[in-house]
Amino acid sequence: MNIFRPFLLLIFLGSCFCIAAQTSMKEGAWRGVLMLTEKRNELILPFNFVVRNVKTTPVFEVTNAEEKIAITEVSFKSDSVFFKMPIFDSEFRTVLKRDTLFGVWINHAKTEKNVIPFEAYYNDKNRFNTDKPSTADFTGTYEVTFNPKAKDEYKAIGIFKQHNNKVTGTFLTETGDYRYLEGAAQNNNMSVSCFDGAHAFLFFANSKVKKGKADTLEGKAFYGISGKEDWVAVRNENFKLRNPESLTYLTSTDEKVNFTFNNLKNELVSFSDAKFQNKVVIIQIMGSWCPNCMDETAYLSGVYKKFKKDGLEVIAIAYEKTTDLEKARNNLMRLIKRYGVDYEVLMTGLSGKDRASESLPFLNGIMAFPTTIILDRKHKVKTIYTGFSGPATGKEYENYKSKTESLITELLLKK
Repeated sequence: MNIFRPFLLLIFLGSCFCIAAQTSMKEGAWRGVLMLTEKRNELILPFNFVVRNVKTTPVFEVTNAEEKIAITEVSFKSDSVFFKMPIFDSEFRTVLKRDTLFGVWINHAKTEKNVIPFEAYYNDKNRFNTDKPSTADFTGTYEVTFNPKAKDEYKAIGIFKQHNNKVTGTFLTETGDYRYLEGAAQNNNMSVSCFDGAHAFLFFANSKVKKGKADTLEGKAFYGISGKEDWVAVRNENFKLRNPESLTYLTSTDEKVNFTFNNLKNELVSFSDAKFQNKVVIIQIMGSWCPNCMDETAYLSGVYKKFKKDGLEVIAIAYEKTTDLEKARNNLMRLIKRYGVDYEVLMTGLSGKDRASESLPFLNGIMAFPTTIILDRKHKVKTIYTGFSGPATGKEYENYKSKTESLITELLLKK
């Protein structure tokens, strides 16, 4: 895209030829926008962040609804500002001009269409600029169809809450949720977005209103600059997706779970090792690049600390976006440090669902990261859960935690 060249040149000039001095970046509220098309401001993905402690220990904090993401890897050089997202392998390279940042967001986890022009404006607190009241209430649960009438059509559940013009919510799919979406409503339209360092999601919808409520929706979804989908929805409080415990299963009832991979110390670890014998075991099939895996890792880290003394073990099997083992190790270490993970994390050196399926032949296949297997003390599989409904899903997340911890407690009591 031609739009990238002037941005990259601006960053180079800003970092090399300006007077070496501490930036005068202001503390407080900023509004960031990712430019999703070549024409500036034609299609933008907005998000909010706060800047603190510029002169001592700089911290940028991105917000998506209830989520707050602290960015602590921040550096200044002349009038250039660089900041690296926590956990995910992505970063911003920008130049500060008065109260505006100009630059790019680079997602190193992708090999194509991974550089997006970026701007940010000081003291702009609005995510979406709305100057008209909402004539529709989007609060509720929706049966959603992405890519309707196409071969790759798939279903989701939309959950939204609205207070005045502000809208928050998420989409649940059979492979995971879309995490924290935040935006606004005006007239009978809704706009929501999410940026967390991996996800760069933008959704628009027009609604048909029935008794003051948005009844049916018709919209478009944008995933960075690499993806676009149409979607439709109808209000349906009773709609359910397929049971996540029915989608991934053992290839036969006699199949035994077993695998051998290296840990982060380059030591071979097998499921048959003495460490795991007579233990209840959770196997987490994941990757550090995966936002749903991040949410599950945060949860499982606490579960392991709670139940380890009673005989629980957790093993994460990582399928990274890179086959460079040193880079994969560094990415996983960032995740481990962020969430205080002290269970075993194994590196496969493999990427993608196909390679994951080949390396775990006891399963019918891997359709989602994460996929989670829970086994009893005799290592009989008790459940295999495809995807993960994280904290942005509210009730679904609480139900998942309650059911999972009840099962763990039951299995631990059986000596």
